[in-house]
Amino acid sequence: MIPELKKSTEQKMQKSLEALKNDLGKVRTGRAHAGILDHVQVDYYGSMVPISQVANVNLIDARTIGVTPWEKKMAAVIEKAIRDSDLGLNPATVGDSVRVPMPALTEERRRDLIKVVRGEAENARVAVRNLRRDANHALKEAVKAKTISEDEERRAQEDVQKLTDRTIAEIDKALAQKESDLMAV
Repeated sequence: MIPELKKSTEQKMQKSLEALKNDLGKVRTGRAHAGILDHVQVDYYGSMVPISQVANVNLIDARTIGVTPWEKKMAAVIEKAIRDSDLGLNPATVGDSVRVPMPALTEERRRDLIKVVRGEAENARVAVRNLRRDANHALKEAVKAKTISEDEERRAQEDVQKLTDRTIAEIDKALAQKESDLMAV
């Protein structure tokens, strides 16, 4: 019972860490990458779908993303969706495709992005702590049901705490890396 609980808790904590890294990857530094547009939704015949389902998204150069819609009339809709997103990008339609230049980050914008990144990291820490709480609760229930002893529970709680500390340290490390990327000019 205890090994399964530890294993599932560790897997869930790793998923929280991976989700954080994924979210941090979406916060742009000065460079362009196609993943920035992943969460932008486009109105496609009445239903909202990700841009990747209606167009090819690729890099034209280090500071420009190219979006080539599969249907010519979607270019204007895609441009509007990117402009209306919270990314602060200013796309331009060129022929059948949409070019999205990445503006250089100002000092103020960098500070705003650091606040966003810190919020994401705090959300990940909270998720990890919630997983620790759930694991400890399951251990207490097992003691009540007399399926494990109190000594086993205490040892397992210590292991869960070590796992929590290790995962939070990894979250802090990912946060520090992203902050240094954002502040690099």
